[in-house]
Amino acid sequence: MLDKTTEKSKEKSNSPKRAKFVELAENRTKNAIKMIKVIAKLANKNAYEYSEVDVKKIVKALTKEVDALEARMMSTGGKDEVDFKL
Repeated sequence: MLDKTTEKSKEKSNSPKRAKFVELAENRTKNAIKMIKVIAKLANKNAYEYSEVDVKKIVKALTKEVDALEARMMSTGGKDEVDFKL
């Protein structure tokens, strides 16, 4: 396990790999947040009809992918498969 000083020194690294990671991570995270906001627009009950079950399925699918992201970034492995159906 890394101590806090080791973690901080890695966070502040100015290597080209770190710079590329920061650039891509920021852009991709912003895009993911934008897409979640687009999904949230489906909450307009004047335009759409949906059930609590539908909402739970959407939230479960998103949560599952965030959990997989965390697991993959904290270690190795994970899957790149996208599977979702209402």
